[in-house]
Amino acid sequence: MTIHDGGPTRLVYLGTPEIAVRPLEALVEAGHDVALVVTNPDRRRGRGKDLMPTPVKAAAERLGLSVSHDLDDVLDVCATLGVVVAYGHIIGNHVLDAVPMVNIHFSLLPRWRGAAPLERAILAGDEDTGVCLMQIVEALDEGAVYSRRTVPVGDATLDELREALVDASCELLVESLAEGLGEPEPQVGEPVYARKIKPEEHQLDFARTAVELARVIRLGRAWTTLDGKRLRINAASVSDQPLSGAQAGAIHDDRIATADGWLVLDTVQPEGKKAVAASDWLRGARHEPGTVLGSDLGLGTDLGLGSGANG
Repeated sequence: MTIHDGGPTRLVYLGTPEIAVRPLEALVEAGHDVALVVTNPDRRRGRGKDLMPTPVKAAAERLGLSVSHDLDDVLDVCATLGVVVAYGHIIGNHVLDAVPMVNIHFSLLPRWRGAAPLERAILAGDEDTGVCLMQIVEALDEGAVYSRRTVPVGDATLDELREALVDASCELLVESLAEGLGEPEPQVGEPVYARKIKPEEHQLDFARTAVELARVIRLGRAWTTLDGKRLRINAASVSDQPLSGAQAGAIHDDRIATADGWLVLDTVQPEGKKAVAASDWLRGARHEPGTVLGSDLGLGTDLGLGSGANG
């Protein structure tokens, strides 16, 4: 059964975080009648603990759209279609039976079903990822796919990849709804699940390869320790210079030894301070050559430092 023949329609939009803002804006710009936006309730954030709306709610109010925190409200607005982008909640069958819905998922399904598809694509060294416009079914990310678009991963950071995927999702969503959805195709291939990134996965273990560590750093929030304090590694690159038997984690000039080569530091952030160029940090720190990062803390140990400055 075709759920949308093409052209502007009256729809509801379900989404919560920043990644879901631009698809909402794209739908409005394309002329769709967004009858209702459903998102998470306001939360207390910041030092003042003021109630803050979700990014999607803030965008909806700016666009003059009606907003609700109750999913059942979609039953009362006579919408013909629902669009879901990172909503974060299970949608009950009583809602799906009343309003057919499609979901934007940020991977090339069935690879990277689940919570962290962007992060897992980077950590796995995938050459490509993408976005899918899919049916919503009860099982996790198992719906048939209406359309998809491929996006190269390359050496992109998580922020850069997210930006590229949001661009692709807006184009895919607007074009698919303009042309009509047709019949979706079942997912083909072995499913791979993108489990949520745990905090300890951001800790750098220099016994791993330089390429693996560079991927962790591209996620943001990568850290190690030095003199009992946390040190963020915000940006680094893999060097092709031979390792020459240096101890894993040892600092030599602007390089860190790994299991199989060198990481060249670009930007670091000492605990409680702003991010700086690694060259400036090294000049000020005056560490002895061969100082080993992470040697004062076993992997997985909780420093009690949270996520560091600007976390």
